[in-house]
Amino acid sequence: MSVCSRRGVSNILRSFARQVREPVADLPIFLCPGLLQATHLRASQCCSTTSQPAFRIPQQRLISSTVSRSGQKKTIQYAERLPAQCAGCGALSQTVLKDEPGFYTLTRRSVKEYMTSGGRKTTEEDLVIQASLKNATATANNLNLGNFSPTKSIEPPVCDRCHALKHHDTGVSIYHPSIHNIQDTLFESPFKYNHIYHVIDAADFPMSLVPSLYKLLQITPQRSLNRRSKTGRFYNGQKTEVSFIVTRSDLLAPAKAQVDSMMPYLRDVLRDALGRAGKDVRLGNVRCVSSRRGWWTKELKEDIWKRGGGGWLVGKVNVGKSQLFHDIFPKGRSGISVTKKPFKLLPIVEPEPDYTLQQALEGKVFSQEEQNPGNESALGSEGLVGATNWEPTEPEPLNTSLLLPPTPPETNYPEMPLVSSLPGTTASPIRLSFGNGKGELIDLPGLSRGDLELHVKPEHRSSLVMRSRVRPEQQVIKPGQSLLLGGFIRITPTDPDVIILSYAFTPILPHLTSTEKAIGTQEQTRESTVQNISIPGTGENIRSAGTFHLKWDVTKERAGPITRKDAAAISVERLPYQILATDILIEGCGWVELVAQVRKRRFETATEEQFSTKRTLRWGENEVKLESIEPPWPAVEVFSPNGKFIASRRPMNAWLHLMDKPGKLDVKGRPRKSMKGAKKLAKQRARASV
Repeated sequence: MSVCSRRGVSNILRSFARQVREPVADLPIFLCPGLLQATHLRASQCCSTTSQPAFRIPQQRLISSTVSRSGQKKTIQYAERLPAQCAGCGALSQTVLKDEPGFYTLTRRSVKEYMTSGGRKTTEEDLVIQASLKNATATANNLNLGNFSPTKSIEPPVCDRCHALKHHDTGVSIYHPSIHNIQDTLFESPFKYNHIYHVIDAADFPMSLVPSLYKLLQITPQRSLNRRSKTGRFYNGQKTEVSFIVTRSDLLAPAKAQVDSMMPYLRDVLRDALGRAGKDVRLGNVRCVSSRRGWWTKELKEDIWKRGGGGWLVGKVNVGKSQLFHDIFPKGRSGISVTKKPFKLLPIVEPEPDYTLQQALEGKVFSQEEQNPGNESALGSEGLVGATNWEPTEPEPLNTSLLLPPTPPETNYPEMPLVSSLPGTTASPIRLSFGNGKGELIDLPGLSRGDLELHVKPEHRSSLVMRSRVRPEQQVIKPGQSLLLGGFIRITPTDPDVIILSYAFTPILPHLTSTEKAIGTQEQTRESTVQNISIPGTGENIRSAGTFHLKWDVTKERAGPITRKDAAAISVERLPYQILATDILIEGCGWVELVAQVRKRRFETATEEQFSTKRTLRWGENEVKLESIEPPWPAVEVFSPNGKFIASRRPMNAWLHLMDKPGKLDVKGRPRKSMKGAKKLAKQRARASV
């Protein structure tokens, strides 16, 4: 933020204070974006004539918008006992803006218990020890046993927003940061070696990928196929590398071995999504994990522990970053000594402390020693009823020059971020250190993934998230029919003579009907029993998302026993037909697998027509290149709100993986002994013994 913007905000606050005639408390800029927008025009005009570097003001917690001279002294003292940062969403604690992250209600039970006990809870064992010390003899009283304090600590409470998300599943999403905000946050890393874990969702892979991540974040580019390519590169004294983490891989196949066999396919799809930048690069840094099934999470945790330094979880909203954070953070390793550290802490230049606006208005400017003589706690001994003598530790100063919050004290089992299906649960970076400062793992807020949930009714928005693997039914789309998804997404074939098989791997229900009825249901102009989960007025914004061709050949996978060597053993080239497929992706929801069978004569006829067209061209006319003319693939047209949230990829053949689910191996033991003639043999042995 520029100097002029801050001056404009300060002038507005001073004028407001003169009108109200009350001192204004610390009002940080990041919690009042409206004031910043109001002074944006004035700041831009002023900054055009100045070229001085931006001056940064120390960041303060927003305890109260106005400070009463007598009535709110105790309230401020109680609020100072709140945790500096919410452990669930990472937002700074505050008691003013009720609808914003980090707000704490001081009368809430868990908050009141935490403030009165100072973070410590007296257990039954503590009461027994206290009673024993009181009844001790004079000899025992002479022993220096030290000051007794409760041993059990109370978990810090979360803010009201996280409390509602955790217990009532209600909440409002935050404003998603941009990739430039993530870049500024990465530049503030105190580590020399950093590693970015780009989290990608398997439900709509690869729509949650940020293709130009290397250029936008100015990090080490992907290593090329050249054997002489460099393994790393330093930018601004830091080395930052990237790994691609595909989360929720249990949605792709039911067995771990099947997902392992998909790794070449996932790399090819990722290479297609990277475009020209991914044509000649290595993709050995792609991992598939599943937090729900525990697939490959232990290996990733050990990799984070061995690498050390700064680990950053970057990705879009609702891709599973917070849940992955739970499973890959190295817990219980704070006491392990680290002899060799693979990183180097960079010095952080702290800005000079600035005086608060309240002190400037009142004319009271004191030094730090005068404000708190003797280094005593500003809270004193006053508190709620039953409060103990609580002396908080000196926290690290919060500065607007640092987008990263201060690192909390390292513990073996710290509080983990909140996991919720609400897009944008994490409001601020959450930092947790491990290994006695060996490294940190930072959960960053998610980037914007699209606004599909804004077109859906609030009671149905939770149904857009695929939580478990879907077992779809086969839908046969005949000419004149369309497939509806949720009543507001329509898939219509464009060829009148092609029958398409569809498999909807989405949490929203599919419905097959005629195209005329589907159009009326989608545009909300026809009363139908088919449920349309979109909000009223969405039908007017329905647009075509494009025409997608079924151009990938899957004849070998879907031909069945006719091409197997132990059956007919007919080669694919000899078959008179061809099976084509594609996957239609719905952002954040899943995908629809489309398969069609066409005759090979169709492509041969099209090729002959192209040759005949080229031969009949006259001199001087532009010749048509055969490479630019695509074959007549079967195609479908997809309609969605504003023509967005739709993409395509090469087929995964997930339906075949569901059909060929490997069962448990039938381990045959020793065969049962035959009982034929056993009674007769027993009688003979009895007679012989007599």
